[in-house]
Amino acid sequence: MPKISSGNFFEDFNLGDRIIHPLPRTVTDGDVSLYIALTGSRYALHASDTFAQAVGYERRPLDDLFLFHMVFGKSVNEISLNAIANLGYAEVHFRQPCYVGDTVRTESEIIGLKENSNGKSGNVYVHSQGYNQREELILTLKRWVMVRKKDSSIRSGIKEIPVLQKALPADLPINLPVISKIEPSLSGSNLFWEDYSVGERLNHPDGITIDNSDHTLAAKLYQNNAKIHFNAHMMQKSPMRERLIYGGHIISLCRSISFNGLGNAMWLYGINAGTHANPTFAGDTIYCYSIIKELIAPKRDDVGLMKVQTIGLKNMTPEEIETPFDEHSKYHANVVLDLDYTLIVPKKQDNK
Repeated sequence: MPKISSGNFFEDFNLGDRIIHPLPRTVTDGDVSLYIALTGSRYALHASDTFAQAVGYERRPLDDLFLFHMVFGKSVNEISLNAIANLGYAEVHFRQPCYVGDTVRTESEIIGLKENSNGKSGNVYVHSQGYNQREELILTLKRWVMVRKKDSSIRSGIKEIPVLQKALPADLPINLPVISKIEPSLSGSNLFWEDYSVGERLNHPDGITIDNSDHTLAAKLYQNNAKIHFNAHMMQKSPMRERLIYGGHIISLCRSISFNGLGNAMWLYGINAGTHANPTFAGDTIYCYSIIKELIAPKRDDVGLMKVQTIGLKNMTPEEIETPFDEHSKYHANVVLDLDYTLIVPKKQDNK
């Protein structure tokens, strides 16, 4: 039996494979503090026990994206250790909150395989599910990743692409308490669900420059050991000649930047679709803008759903670009993220 693992290559996957990923993780206060330090997240719900208790929780829940990164990171060693790039997401649903002291683990199923025409790689479609220590489902996500082949001379021709929903249905359970009074002076925003309009564009003014230490620590925090993020020596021999920033880190940075404009949108209902349009490297500065795509009124009086498209940019401010696409209908070279997601936003107090 081999004692050293080289990770899975495209040929190692089969449709229907089920994987129980190792290394369950108990979340600590230190993890939460480090996430804030690396991303600049400013959402009061995830930073303050007293604020969370005033809203209706027993204590502050984990930031939904931090939970996403942990569940994702646990799948990397078996799914995407030999990845060329993580390509996209669909049907990401945040099922219920998690807290410091909870233990998170991940299982995955291979739901699609597509060999690429160059014969050197293939796309692997995976459905991952995160559970807590009580075996409660806390997060589901689907993603597809381009993975190297061991032998480019052997062709399988496999092309089994799963049908993925373009958007999560609006009637999925919303597992959060009845939201009581939101104090704008503490949350940092006086904008509620009724204050937004479909088609409205928010040019978030802040930018965050990525340092090598930031993205290195972020990948380590999530135990995401994909070689393209970890191994600078290996990447010197690649066409890009340096490590790629983990795409999830870009999502978190854009989420933090969008606080200015979406400060009371403290909950993620789900990610409908996501594309990492271009690579990002250390030294790049991230900006973003958001477009309100849809306002959805669920059967609750305290919150509403808001479908948002956030476009992440590198080294270009939102005012410098009108559309994410160039004249050839391809993503502009400075667009690094196209994220379609649904937020849970509190309604105005007088409507409760």
